[in-house]
Amino acid sequence: MKFGSYDCFTLVMDSFLLDGGAMFGVVPKNLWEKKIPADALNRIPMQARSLVIRGNDKIILVDTGIGDKLPDKFKTIYDIQTSVSSMAERLAPFELTVDDFTDVILTHLHFDHAGGSTALVNGNVVATFPNAVYHVQQTQWELACHPSVRDRSSYIPDNFIPLLEQDVLNIVNGPFVDFFDGIDLIVTDGHSMGQQHPLIKGEDNALFFCADLIPTSAHIPTAWHMGYDNHPLNIMDEKDAILSRAIEENWILCFEHDPVVAAASVREERGRAVIDQVVDL
Repeated sequence: MKFGSYDCFTLVMDSFLLDGGAMFGVVPKNLWEKKIPADALNRIPMQARSLVIRGNDKIILVDTGIGDKLPDKFKTIYDIQTSVSSMAERLAPFELTVDDFTDVILTHLHFDHAGGSTALVNGNVVATFPNAVYHVQQTQWELACHPSVRDRSSYIPDNFIPLLEQDVLNIVNGPFVDFFDGIDLIVTDGHSMGQQHPLIKGEDNALFFCADLIPTSAHIPTAWHMGYDNHPLNIMDEKDAILSRAIEENWILCFEHDPVVAAASVREERGRAVIDQVVDL
């Protein structure tokens, strides 16, 4: 789908399961389960969905999925179903290779967003996209390098420290208008400090990558947010601000973790944001 000078499409990297209660926080199960049914262990299906942005001599990847470096015990806990295809095989239908990417925007460094940033090659952990510059917010980098007890299991050093060691990391600070020509970076802190979201601007619409601000289409209601969010009151304010802009400025929201809906537009109904149309992206 075209936004301004850029062609954009999603790429499913992995499928996995997360506890439904953790994904919906204080929302009662008899409400959230109508949106995303749980299995016998109370787990709900999730996707690790990346966004490819191609144009203006740039090929940009937003988030990189879980990757294939995790131990079997970790994979079992989350029932991680990493694609049987290699990264090269996933990209081939789009006539792309790992060498083609100029930039990787990491929304944040949790394992399900940044795990595919590096790969194990001949016993060494190396950048998966060797010609790309990887962009991370400074506050997120500092949090990942010095995580709290609450966050520690989400940050796996092999997913991001090699990027610094191999000199492919660009640490940025704060939101940007036209970080790339026609692409803004919007920063939110409610889920995790320094989460960044690209906004790809078209003439009469835009595409916003929600990451974990609104992980699935079921999380659009203000109070429907994750138990994983570090600052729940902040994230509700951030969601309201983003959804207001999305309605006013005709944005399409891209959902990184929704098991079915990759993207949708929103409209106001009785004073709140609701899905208007599901978009194939």
